[in-house]
Parts: sequence; C-alpha cells; structure tokens
Amino acid sequence: MGPARTGSSGEPGHGVSGPDGRQGVLVAVDGGGSKTDAVALTIDGQLLGYARGPRSSPQLIGLAPAVEVIDDLVTRVAAAAPVEGAHLYLSGLDLPVEIQALEHAVADRPWARTALHADNDLFALLRAGTGEPDAAAVVCGTGINALAVRADGEVARFAALGAISGDWGGGGSLGSSALWFAARAVDGRGEPTALVEAVPRALGVASIPQLIEDLHLGFLEEYVLASLAPLVLRLAREGDDVAASIVDRLAREVATMAVAALRRLGLDQREVPVVLGGGVLTSGDARLLDQVRALIAVEAPHAVPVVIDAAPIVGATRLVLEAAGATPEAVRAGTRAVTAALIERR
Repeated sequence: MGPARTGSSGEPGHGVSGPDGRQGVLVAVDGGGSKTDAVALTIDGQLLGYARGPRSSPQLIGLAPAVEVIDDLVTRVAAAAPVEGAHLYLSGLDLPVEIQALEHAVADRPWARTALHADNDLFALLRAGTGEPDAAAVVCGTGINALAVRADGEVARFAALGAISGDWGGGGSLGSSALWFAARAVDGRGEPTALVEAVPRALGVASIPQLIEDLHLGFLEEYVLASLAPLVLRLAREGDDVAASIVDRLAREVATMAVAALRRLGLDQREVPVVLGGGVLTSGDARLLDQVRALIAVEAPHAVPVVIDAAPIVGATRLVLEAAGATPEAVRAGTRAVTAALIERR
C-alpha cells in the first residue's frame, strides 16, 4: 500500500496545521533487524501513508545508513505535509547514548524539528500487545530483549548488548548454538545430532567444516546463522535431543528476562500482561511457548503471557497518537487503520 492522501472514509483527514497552514501529520516508525515500517496519520486517527523499507537497526547497519532508511520512509509517508510529531522505535537503541546519537543524527531533517521521540522498539511491541499501564514485554527475534513498565512511569530495561551484558537468546543465539553443537559432534567432542547434516544444507554449504572455514575467512557473515532458528525449532519438535536442549535453554532465558523485569518494578506478584513478540516467539512453537508460560508461572504466578498478534508499528501508532493528545476514539481508529493496511500488504 503506497501513501494514500485520504483517510479510510475517503474524505480528507483532519490533522494539526503546520506554520504555513497545510495539514500536519504524525509519523510513527518501527525498525528492526529485517524491515522497517512507517506510517503517517492525522490526529483523528486517519491513515494517510504507509511504507515498508529495509532494516534500520543502527547496531546492525550503522547510524548513518539507519538514518537514510528512516528519512526515506518518513519523507514518503508524509508526502510533503508538515510533520508535527515523529516517534521512532528501533532495535539497537538500548542505551541513552544511542538514543541521543540517533536524535542528533536526524535533527537536521525537516520532519524531526518538532516533537521528536526515539526509543527502543520494545516499547512499540509492548503497546501493540496491551494498553495496560503495568505490563512487560519480551522480544525474541534476531536477538532478545525485555522490559517492564509501571503506571507511575518507572521502567525496568536491559542493556541487551549480547554476551557482554549477560544476554543469550534470539535467532542468532539459536543458530550459533546449533553450529557449536554440530561442530563438536563432527570432531567427536559432542553427541550425535541431526544438526550436523541439516545446518550446512540449510546454508548451502557442503559440510560443517566447510561452514566453519567460510565463516572464519569471511566468505559468510555470522549473521546468517540467525536464519537457522526455524530449523532448530523443527528438529527439536522431531525429537533431536541436542536441538531440544537449545530450545529449552531459550525458554529459560525468555522467562528469566520477563520475571526479572517484573520483579524490579514489584510487579511479579500482580496480574499483569507479559507480551511475547519477535519472530521466534510468534512462530507458534508449542515446545518453546509451553515452557515459557510454565516457567513464568513459577515466579510470577499471576502474570498473563500473551503472544502478540499485532505488528509493533501498531504500537508505535498508539504511542505517537497518545503523545499528541489524540482522543481514545482516534487512537483506536488509527491502530485499526494501520492493522488493515498491514493485512492488505500481505
């Protein structure tokens, strides 16, 4: 769906007015490790533009390329209308210094001169899944991260910088572990596993030793291992003990992050939603999800894990509209319109 300059009713949307009298728009962006979504809306929740582009995580592609992706998408969806508020939610914005760097990098763009807000895409994920003031979320896609929020504005979050900040999980960790176990099975240090044949086949190489060599010499980038996540989940379902042990470890990590975030805000004994999102968790794998729910229930018995059924850009839409003072009816209209646009795009 390209940028449409009318709302869902076919009539022009009513937005705030820019300094030259033109109708102003609100823009929301959700960017991750595989794609970026952007929308432009009026303050009454009418969708004026929607566009999708490539990944925009500054950690993965660098700050300057990320800014170019975002600038292109925002410019397209705004379609020359003055932007009265822009919310950017990106994976890789884990530290305050990273948020400040992005805000500084886009400050000279015309659309970033009023009401700019940037933060981690987990906030968009959270608000795509729930509007409750006390809530938590865990994302498990290429990587893993979690947060919890409380009605008084307090937030518990993690650095989410990989092994140096105590993290393990996501498609990258599943794939790296699959290769680790397969390598040990090949040279006799580990137990037999179907990963030995399945991993190189999935990546189009001849063998585990060839895969190791290609990664070491730079013929393959390590990020390709994240694509092995569905394979690991499938082999675990089919009974491979090694693959199952990797999936079980991931379930423990997801539950541990959720409970830790809740506990830091004193929410672990309260009935609060825990939104589960990201490609690995939304794949519907029963072994993984059943364990996550069971493990959370041990430490946070009243928490309610919910696998998200809405895209994070829907949450970003909610957040930009609420920040601009939109009515609850307008917020609902906006999120419905964005959801419909995503369905149309499939």
